[in-house]
This record gives sequence, C-alpha cells and structure tokens, in this order.
Amino acid sequence: MFCLAMPWRKLALVQTWTVRDAMTTTFAALGGVLLMACGTAALADGYVLAPYKDDLFAYPKVLESGYGGDYVKVEYIESRDIDQRDVVPVKKVRPEYVSLDIKAVERDLTIKFGRKSIKYIATGKIDGGAKAIVLYVHGRRGNRFQGADDGMFGGNFNRIKNLMVRNGGLYLSPGFRSLKNKGRDAAKALIKEYAATSPGAPIFVACGSLGGGICWRLIEDRQVAPLLAGMLLLGSTNDDRFFRSPPATGAAKKVPIYIGHGTRDRIIRWKSQEAFFQKVRRNLPGYPIRLAIFDSGVHGTPIRMTDWRLVLNWMLGVGDE
Repeated sequence: MFCLAMPWRKLALVQTWTVRDAMTTTFAALGGVLLMACGTAALADGYVLAPYKDDLFAYPKVLESGYGGDYVKVEYIESRDIDQRDVVPVKKVRPEYVSLDIKAVERDLTIKFGRKSIKYIATGKIDGGAKAIVLYVHGRRGNRFQGADDGMFGGNFNRIKNLMVRNGGLYLSPGFRSLKNKGRDAAKALIKEYAATSPGAPIFVACGSLGGGICWRLIEDRQVAPLLAGMLLLGSTNDDRFFRSPPATGAAKKVPIYIGHGTRDRIIRWKSQEAFFQKVRRNLPGYPIRLAIFDSGVHGTPIRMTDWRLVLNWMLGVGDE
C-alpha cells in the first residue's frame, strides 16, 4: 500500500444558515496535525459500484472501438438523447431518470482554508467513512449548483449522486471563482479534508469544459496526485505538462484518465483530445487512459452521455492491478 505523510490542518465545524435556507458548515483552522494519506488500493480492493438505472444511462450504441476497448465512438442523436429524454429540452429530464431520495443526505457547505473559503454541495457520507469520493469541477460561468442539478444534463448528475449514496460514497460539487491556481488550491483543500475523514477512499475528480485547468493542476501536484484514483475530462482540455507529472514519471501511482468529447464541440475541438490520447499511448505505453468520442455531440454532450458507473468501475479495476 502506498502511503504519504503530509502536514495539514485540523478543521473544526461552525454551522451557519444560508439565504437558501440550507445548512452551511464552515470549517475553521485550529492547528497543525499530521495527515496520513494512504493509497486508494486499501479501500478500493474488491469495491465496485453496483448497478443503478444502467438501462437508461448505458451508451446507446458503440459505432467504433479500438485499442482494446480504450477508444470508443458512441452514437449520439439529439432528437433521441435530448428531445425524447427531457421534459424540457436541456433543462429538465423525464422523472424516470432521477431519484430524489438523495436529498435527505445532501447539504450546502462551506470550507475555510487559510483566509479563503469555498462553498460546495455535498451528497452522501459527509461526516466521514465514505468508500469513494467524486469531486466535480465546473467550467467557466459555472457554479456549485450546476454539478448538483438533478434535472439538467439528462439527469446524469443525479445518477452520479445516487451511485455515490447507494454505494456508501460521497459526491462534492464546489463553486470555483478561478479555474487556475486559486481554484486548484480550493479543490486541494477539499480533497485533503475528505481524504482525512475517509482515509483510503478512492478519490475521483471530474472536470467539465475549462474546469480542466483545475484537473491538470491537481494531477501535477505532488501532494494531491497520490490521493487520486482517477480523472475524468468531460468536453475539457489537455495539458502536455502532464508528462512531467508524478503519475507520468513514476513519482506517484498512475492515475487513470477518461476523456469524453463531442465531434461537434466548437469550443474545444475533439481532434486535440484524440491527439493527446494517442500521445499518451505512444509516450507512456500501458498508461491507463480511455477516450470516448460522441458522434455529432456538442460541448456539453459528454456530461450528459458519459456512463459514470462504467468509467469509475474501470478506474477502480485499474487501481486494483
């Protein structure tokens, strides 16, 4: 088991109330303690996510496959995958795609780190003992409510929340003021806090659009990289500095990478993601990376169409190897 000792600060809870009438917990720094951040394999051994609405969220049709299944081209048809799936196109999915039982374990929280703070919505094992943790990073003009919206993106955020709750996990959706270094620092504070309260839990970060700037900074961080069990890039970016990162150089365990992208994305072109996928396979043979191309998909399609359970179980399996 890979373990890393690192200094961090013990955090105390101060409860307040937000204007949205949701309980907010503010974490105040008390003093220095030593956090033992152990590799995810300890808890992840044999742990997989049980099925939840797989028949509704599985890829509708795989048009192409290659690299031993690490590359797939998935059929996406707007009239089916938005118009027939949503009650209000783009904004509200049909009720059979969601379960709101998770609202009983969902809270609007705030964590303080140093003189800064970040607000986030947490769903699941908030007080510790989570078996797995997923942190979603929104893109430009996003907020913490985007990643917790049960009706948008075809109900796919509701699915990941349900997958975490039903499998003893925790889902985090923070709001970032910056998608660069300050955003990384905020995400790092959250990751370290919950790594301490759920020691050994595999931690996955999923970044939408330009939120990828935070994802890449996290995987390149020598303190955070050993804590990560996987990174998902949803209509997002790539970064060649990855090749100097701890997982790429052997200074930390390999962090599986999933890339989902639409062929009609006009904000971030899919060809650049395909080229990055191929570059990783060429320069780092055997590195765990997968690419799902959504045929005719647009910028937000990977958030709607990515099969969370399929991807996370693959990452958990890689972590067991």
